[in-house]
Amino acid sequence: MKHALCHDCRLLCRLPAHAALELRCPRCGAAVHARKPRSLERTWAWWIAGALCYLPANLLPIMQITSLGRAQADTIMSGVVYLLLHGMWPLAVVVFTASVFVPVLKLAILLTLLVSVHRGSRWRPVDRTRLYRITEAIGRWSMVDIFVVTILVALVHLGNLATVEAQPGAVFFGAVVVLTMLAAESFDPRLIWDRSEAR
Repeated sequence: MKHALCHDCRLLCRLPAHAALELRCPRCGAAVHARKPRSLERTWAWWIAGALCYLPANLLPIMQITSLGRAQADTIMSGVVYLLLHGMWPLAVVVFTASVFVPVLKLAILLTLLVSVHRGSRWRPVDRTRLYRITEAIGRWSMVDIFVVTILVALVHLGNLATVEAQPGAVFFGAVVVLTMLAAESFDPRLIWDRSEAR
């Protein structure tokens, strides 16, 4: 007898013997599947969209600061360099880690998982499952830059003295974070173990 976990309320449900029957959770009524439907296709779609948004997120300015009539637009990396040059290296490390390193790491891990599942790899399924869990856990921490820009835009309205405006890079960066979170959510880690069980 096979069982599956309801994705909404986490109730363990018995799967019907006939694959044609659709099972509903007895507690919340949500559809219950042995595998996430079309997991690989959906994960590839989210991953490709996130990868396409990553370049403009880093090349376009994320915010523009106007101080005493002089405007300066900063990308993520120019902001990191500015913080380093002004002796704020701990903050520079935090911004670099959350805004550059973590999105690249998430995209690389998801790509590795997708390719390994497509190739039917039996290589270290426990470690690949841990990589997936890391990707899920660090997903929302990439939003540090967006929070900083949002707070500055909301707080700094000093007329001609100083203003802060969000720029297109912030939109693309937010899109990268959300798309990679959706990719991680749509990936079914049980696919990693299918080949090992078949052996």
